[in-house]
Amino acid sequence: MKIFIKWMQLTALLVIGASAMSAQADVWRKDIPQAKLIGSGEFSWWGLSIYSARLWQETEVKNTTFNPQQGFALEITYHKSISRERFVDTSIDEIKRLHGDNFNQEQLQQWRSYMAKAFTDVKSGDQLIGVHVPQFGCRFYSQSKLLAEIPDEKFSKAFFSIWLDPRSKDKQLRAKLMGQQNETK
Repeated sequence: MKIFIKWMQLTALLVIGASAMSAQADVWRKDIPQAKLIGSGEFSWWGLSIYSARLWQETEVKNTTFNPQQGFALEITYHKSISRERFVDTSIDEIKRLHGDNFNQEQLQQWRSYMAKAFTDVKSGDQLIGVHVPQFGCRFYSQSKLLAEIPDEKFSKAFFSIWLDPRSKDKQLRAKLMGQQNETK
């Protein structure tokens, strides 16, 4: 009987632990409670897988077309280590490439400071989830917690354009995220 009770206690702990891990992994879903997967893909550089990305949005059951005017989440799971500094520098470079002189140096410096506070060094298996919140800006989450709230809608749109703008560096990844091309792996 004691063994059975111990087994039941262990089973209960495992179930509770698994539920807590699942709840933590989806902490960003409070922003988009009915989120559905729009598309997913891999970003590779010279044959090395850098990260996997998935685009989520609250949509009607029959409509899985991405609408940038609605809230959405971009979930990135890293396969390589990347420093916060490199992530911030690369993001600013891409925003400048995509938007040219639309944003002055003061604005870009402010955005650099937002990202430096929001992001951390990542290693293989880490996730960063960015959620675009219309008429607010964005929120960034790790697997288990909110990292930062950035109440700047211009920043949010510029940041997510790195992946979602038609001029994105990886057009194939963009198409997969938008659900326009099935992933072939």
